[in-house]
Amino acid sequence: MKITRRTTALTALGLVAMMLAGCASASADSGAAKKDDLAEVRLGYFANVTHAPALVGVSEGLFQEALGDVKLRTEVMGAGPAAIEALSAGAIDATYIGPNPAINTFIQSGGRSAVIVAGATSGGAALVVDDDIKTVDDLRGRNIATPQLGNTQDVALRSWLAEEGLKTSTSGGGEVTITPTENAQTLTLFQDGQVDGAWLPEPWVSRLVIDAGAHVLVDEKDLWKDGNFPTTVLLVRKDFAAEHPKIVDELLEGHVAAVQWLDDNAAEAPAVINGALKEAAGKGLSEQVLTRALQNVRFTVDPHAETFETLVKNGLAAGTQKKGSIDGLFDLRALNALLAEDGRDPVSAAGLGED
Repeated sequence: MKITRRTTALTALGLVAMMLAGCASASADSGAAKKDDLAEVRLGYFANVTHAPALVGVSEGLFQEALGDVKLRTEVMGAGPAAIEALSAGAIDATYIGPNPAINTFIQSGGRSAVIVAGATSGGAALVVDDDIKTVDDLRGRNIATPQLGNTQDVALRSWLAEEGLKTSTSGGGEVTITPTENAQTLTLFQDGQVDGAWLPEPWVSRLVIDAGAHVLVDEKDLWKDGNFPTTVLLVRKDFAAEHPKIVDELLEGHVAAVQWLDDNAAEAPAVINGALKEAAGKGLSEQVLTRALQNVRFTVDPHAETFETLVKNGLAAGTQKKGSIDGLFDLRALNALLAEDGRDPVSAAGLGED
């Protein structure tokens, strides 16, 4: 598939933004020139295999090609809640992120903070543990790490343990101690015997398995229908989308091109991803780790919106999010317009927004 830059001034996102601003017509919009004069767009992503569309989109120049004269500036983030802080503070305009932090910011802001415009990755998360942990009962009294309190893997672990009848606490107590820890530090702590396992995204699952001798106790895909669950989505600050719909449209073009590139270049992808990881994190992965990690992920623009009501329930069960509605969390119209141009089927917002 070849993604070409569109010249249409108004996308679905742009039309809604103008209506919200009270603009009656495109010709009456005196701010249109300002929107086109944006100097740069700031994009966040993580140095994870689950963020490979971002890694490839940056390293292969696909975002910059779509953006044209608008400069792409990137920020490598550590975990979802930190990315949300940057987005909320206006330090970045869009970010690749796990679904639970996206849900949290949407609910906490009453739907005003951000909107999901595309999916990026499905799969690639698991609970890996020490060899002497064989069953869920063996987790009692153990210390398990997650990337950050309230991030997608943290919520997955807490909700799964609750379903299995094991109590946890966001303050660190309970039958299983959960210790939010930066991923690289988790590897070191596991090797030193200071944590007994971790629920992590790729490539950290594979690093603990191959580099530290852990084994998989729970592959998260086994907990979802057909193994489909969102690991990474593309989230845009809502006021940025309203002010710069054309830029969001172009960012999506680069994103769709990156996902397609991964699909079309399976043989070349590992080397490109590894080079991008080295650029982002200062160190690449072994061939064995990267091969294993890529076997456990699927890159897709479908955000699997049908799973998000369950994700909300999981966050509530985990005690990491507030009650609230996620109606309007998705706006997939610009994405579906791109897919339609290429003769591809649309993706669904599952009644939680526009598609």
